[in-house]
Amino acid sequence: MTIPERPITILIAALGGEGGGVMAEWLIDAAAQCGYPAQSTSIPGVAQRTGATTYYLEIFPVRRQELNGKDPVLSLTPSPGNVDVMVSSELVEAGRAMLNGYVSPERTTLIASTHRIYATVEKMQMDDGRFDSQRVLDAARALAKKSVLFDMRALAQESGTVINAVLFGAIAGSGALPLPRAACEQAIRRGGRGAKASLRGFAAGCEIAAGRRTAPQPPAPPKRASELDEVVRLGIERLADYQGTAYVNLYKERIQSFAKGDPGLAAEVARQLALWMSYEDIIRVADLKTRASRFERVRREVGAKPGEPVVVIDYLKPGLEEFASLLPFSLGHRLVQWAEKNGKLDAYNVGMHIKTSGVLGFLLTRSLAWLRPWRPHSYRYAEEQKLIGRWLGLVRDAASRSVPLALEIAACAGLLKGYGETHRRGKANFLAILDALVENPATADPAAQAQAIRKAREAALADPEGKALGSTLGKPVTWLKPVPKG
Repeated sequence: MTIPERPITILIAALGGEGGGVMAEWLIDAAAQCGYPAQSTSIPGVAQRTGATTYYLEIFPVRRQELNGKDPVLSLTPSPGNVDVMVSSELVEAGRAMLNGYVSPERTTLIASTHRIYATVEKMQMDDGRFDSQRVLDAARALAKKSVLFDMRALAQESGTVINAVLFGAIAGSGALPLPRAACEQAIRRGGRGAKASLRGFAAGCEIAAGRRTAPQPPAPPKRASELDEVVRLGIERLADYQGTAYVNLYKERIQSFAKGDPGLAAEVARQLALWMSYEDIIRVADLKTRASRFERVRREVGAKPGEPVVVIDYLKPGLEEFASLLPFSLGHRLVQWAEKNGKLDAYNVGMHIKTSGVLGFLLTRSLAWLRPWRPHSYRYAEEQKLIGRWLGLVRDAASRSVPLALEIAACAGLLKGYGETHRRGKANFLAILDALVENPATADPAAQAQAIRKAREAALADPEGKALGSTLGKPVTWLKPVPKG
């Protein structure tokens, strides 16, 4: 018989808790049942969703008894251009594999789930930092010899199992490996606990990859009366959860003056206003960290079984600014002024590790959330509402001159995010643009003014430190007042 020159190479990229290691064991087991020499290795991923754990396998597709006592030399690491089967449990991980050269049109079968779990770098952006999923899908179809792409997480949930079973089924159904379905199913059975559910997921993935079943399609979004109505509805839900009925009424009152104007502008104002009015403060953070839905999500993400204890420890670093934000306006204002003058805004931050899954830690954190009724009387609330009123007035005035100009001013509210240092930087950039380009523009032409604001906003989003914006405006942006000398 003719001995192949090289083994079949398989690279798997899976996120934590998705059973990538178990899937690698299933593949090795199925290969062993067929008598094929095989080996696998893994490289741990990085925490906080900055990359997947990768598993690399090589299977030599000749039975050992036919090798006359010889053993093939198998590699422990993949090399670009030499991967036969690339498996990804999430879409952008497939994009990462393509970027690194592991998917080639001459060789590679790409098997990937099309759902998204946003990476840390996407969440860190000042604006919408999500990668364009369609670009990844288009690249997958262009770069791979064969691609098997569908939402495998949804299919796993439908089957009551983990995504690794569906991925394993898709591998078997793709025909990329010389492993019979029976051997793959036997490998799952020998895995023990959860085999029944895993076999359901395996069968579903196998049928879709083999073309004998259509992949489930996401439900069509419901028809909406208008973009504005949908934004307002979501804004009302968000603010009712944030502060209650009176706050919702304030939101409605503020957007009323825009409702009869340009619908696109009204929708953008309603969206930015809802986000701004639900600004992040220590009360909000404490509320979100102690919700039952959060603990349920943590248990689900770590794969905790019923009755199995899960310990949650949150790291908080409150400081003088967070304390001042809760004080009455006059006291909070004087304290912040003193801290800014003396460079003490970050001088008293205290790092705290709080076990929110325990009684004492939960009650300590939850006590901050119970301050929600006090929020309208606090210094931070007064500051935010004052600046919101200024912003709305500027958008309203600009709308009488130019809708595109008003849209650019409205979009500047997107610079305001987070709390602490992040919020101070965004606010400094926001105020710098208002002062230099909105209230004191260098031109009376609305189109030129809108273009200048857009350019400055994009510079601020690209560089939160304010250096790019300072270059655009021609003067530095100061987000912390310097400590006086002497």
